[in-house]
Amino acid sequence: MERLARFGFCARGAVYCVVGVLAVLAAVGAGGKAGDSENALRFVLLGPLGPWIVGLIALGLWGFAAWRLVEAVTDADRRGTSPKGLVVRGAHLVSAGIYAGLGLTAASLALGLGLQSDGDGLQDWTAWLLAKPFGRFAVALIGLGVAGGGVGFLVKAVRGDVTERLALNAARQAWAEPVGRFGYAARGIAFLIIGGFVVVAAWYQASSEVKGLSGAFQALRAQPYGRILLAIVAAGHVAFGAFGLIQARYRRIDAPDIDQADDAVARAVRPTG
Repeated sequence: MERLARFGFCARGAVYCVVGVLAVLAAVGAGGKAGDSENALRFVLLGPLGPWIVGLIALGLWGFAAWRLVEAVTDADRRGTSPKGLVVRGAHLVSAGIYAGLGLTAASLALGLGLQSDGDGLQDWTAWLLAKPFGRFAVALIGLGVAGGGVGFLVKAVRGDVTERLALNAARQAWAEPVGRFGYAARGIAFLIIGGFVVVAAWYQASSEVKGLSGAFQALRAQPYGRILLAIVAAGHVAFGAFGLIQARYRRIDAPDIDQADDAVARAVRPTG
């Protein structure tokens, strides 16, 4: 499980490095496209050995999803059952689903199947939910949750111990910590914007208002001094990706025994009654 988790952190870090680099290039007018993770995967796909590399990324993303699931269910990081701990573990469970889906997209691209997980998919899901009873309120709560995650990232960037779970000496921590803070701040800004889009969609009952990371980049670009704002947040995504690579190497992985993990997952999904 430890090797799987480290491979997962590496794959996620690589994806966000590409996302950030492409957005930086777009901001400075040097080509590139300010897009989301799927856009980054498609860019890698067109390079040398693209399908093989994207296939490896898919495996890594599934590994990361598996680790997030184990974290959530077995409390591998000892978050506990306090309200804060349960929120973090719940966020890990959501993260597991997101990265499992992104891994599926990566695998389909590597195999030439063309499966997509773009903004239209997000809008389709939002439209489906808005059509349900109390769907508007559910969408609003989701948007507030995403925005709340953004606030959490920003708080962690400013006041949190971003290297808490990294086995680093003083010299390495001196450069790893600012990289992590910059990365978490950029992700926080992106989450706030994306959450805002979802809340607006709920307010107007218009699924077309929902946009992902590419929409967040476009919103930044449309502001006064937009190129500068986009360049800063894009560079922060490069930092977030780089910090993921640091985590792949130095993070403490308190992985449970595989049998214990299987038992915990089985208990979590076993129907009650």
